[in-house]
Amino acid sequence: MTELLKQQIESLPELPGVYQYFNKDGVIIYVGKAKKLKRRVISYFNKTHESRKTNQLVSQIDHLQYIVVSSEQEAFLLENNLIKKYQPRYNILLKDGKTYPSICITKEPFPRVFKTRNIIKNGSEYYGPYSSSYTIDLLLELIHNLYPLRTCSTPILPERIENNKYKVCLKYHIHRCSGVCEGLETQSDYMKHIEHIRQIIRGDANEISHQLWNEMQQLSSEMRFEEAEIVRKKYDLIEKFRSKSIVANIREKSTDVYGYEDDENTAYITLIKINNGMVVGGQTIEYNKRLDETREEILAYGIYELRNQLESNNKHAYVPFMPENGLFEGIEIKIPERGEAKKLLDLAQNNVKQYKLDKLKQREKLNPDQRAARLLGELQSKLKLPKIPWHIECFDNSNISGSDAVAACVVYKKAKPSRKDYRTYNIKTVEGPDDYASMREVVYRRYKRMMDEDSPLPDLIIADGGAGQMESIRKIVEDELGLKIAIAGLAKNDKHRTSELLFGFPPVVVQLNVKEELFKLLTNIQDEVHRVAITFHRKKRSKSQTASELDNIKGIGEKTKKELLKHFKSLKRAKSATEEELAKVVGNNRASILYNYFRT
Repeated sequence: MTELLKQQIESLPELPGVYQYFNKDGVIIYVGKAKKLKRRVISYFNKTHESRKTNQLVSQIDHLQYIVVSSEQEAFLLENNLIKKYQPRYNILLKDGKTYPSICITKEPFPRVFKTRNIIKNGSEYYGPYSSSYTIDLLLELIHNLYPLRTCSTPILPERIENNKYKVCLKYHIHRCSGVCEGLETQSDYMKHIEHIRQIIRGDANEISHQLWNEMQQLSSEMRFEEAEIVRKKYDLIEKFRSKSIVANIREKSTDVYGYEDDENTAYITLIKINNGMVVGGQTIEYNKRLDETREEILAYGIYELRNQLESNNKHAYVPFMPENGLFEGIEIKIPERGEAKKLLDLAQNNVKQYKLDKLKQREKLNPDQRAARLLGELQSKLKLPKIPWHIECFDNSNISGSDAVAACVVYKKAKPSRKDYRTYNIKTVEGPDDYASMREVVYRRYKRMMDEDSPLPDLIIADGGAGQMESIRKIVEDELGLKIAIAGLAKNDKHRTSELLFGFPPVVVQLNVKEELFKLLTNIQDEVHRVAITFHRKKRSKSQTASELDNIKGIGEKTKKELLKHFKSLKRAKSATEEELAKVVGNNRASILYNYFRT
């Protein structure tokens, strides 16, 4: 496996889509679909396959590309489009010798339409092959619901119809056939249906939908409501088909759709290419930005480059914003705001965002500090800090009704836990359950010692709590110690989950997206300090619960205590025992010590 392929696999998303394998010459050798791209692609490389052909395919994969879609159904349709366009070698070899099904329209006076795997050169029309049975079944279901075509294999000839040589079958009576065998539908009307079916199979379902809509309106205006209702049902069927997937729901026959994303240093541009109503390819490129470049200029460069790479001559394009003017004469460029065109633009935007995320993950894997710089840079921007908070410390208290009160401080450096710098504290000066006073004690002890030892102070202090805990920290840090350290708070909701970041005095809520990496980092910090505090508190509570009056008796050790409690079950029973009874358990010398202690 090449290093490039390894990096690409590691950064694949767990989303539905289509993947394309390339050999070292840049030729597509396999196209596949997946409900979860990363899981499916990894399955090729984490084991030796029983099929020799599969192992041969894996050995020839040099790199891959993928296109993210919205659903598994879209992945089916897109895979079919790409296989028909590129005809990769291994897509046939890996199907266990089976041929792909096609749709056949027979060459007969009243043609039949059905699925077949046998191509017979008798003048019939074949559309496909289709790699997905789902796709072909979906099309045939639509076709036979729209048009009651005959399905019998009986040769139906016009002259025999005129001589009344046929009788309608059950299919006619259940409204699944128009009864052409008895002349109940003319040959010309029947062939109009066949022409409509050809359009649907070629991907022109939108044109049929438009025709049905106009026909329905015309019939309604003529008060022919029963006929209009029949047409309406057909219109609803085809709209339902078109709404199943954006990949099969494209009005524009040939259109380029561009997505754009950038960051401080790099711009990413994706092209989704549509030909004859089908998505036939996708490509993403990236540019290193210069200081004086606008995104309009960069998008213009990207459009020019991608059109050349994918050899696109399409005269229509959708973009998220207008590129630099004057560079694309003869191309109609639009920014869609609604409808199917907007869905196509969203598809391109989703792909370019995923590409950007993949690249970011690859870079950060090679340079972990880059991820830290990005996340902490975001935090600096949101809190408007004077510098990046490389060093963060977070505090939390733990007690039960004031008993065994403790506190913990966790330290994060470069967005990673620095466990050697963690500290736990027994609360010494506070009586009862006073979390604010406990926080003030711990913060004072922490930073007074760091000042005395001239240790590096943190760039940001985070309280596991809201405004009250933040104010407790501020009183010590600023008022008593005279330090200038930024203070934030992480508040939880009633389900004890991190809900908001607070900053400033008086505190205000800093907006965070729960799906962002920064939110996850802050949540991890809060969970970690809570874990350390709770663990320390449990240890202390367990130790205090196992202490007893026996600890105060000189000459009685841990082993003797265990033997006594094991035998007598409780301290009360041991106290009431005679010296002889004690001697049987711990010996005469220790029995005498215990007996005299209990009696005094």
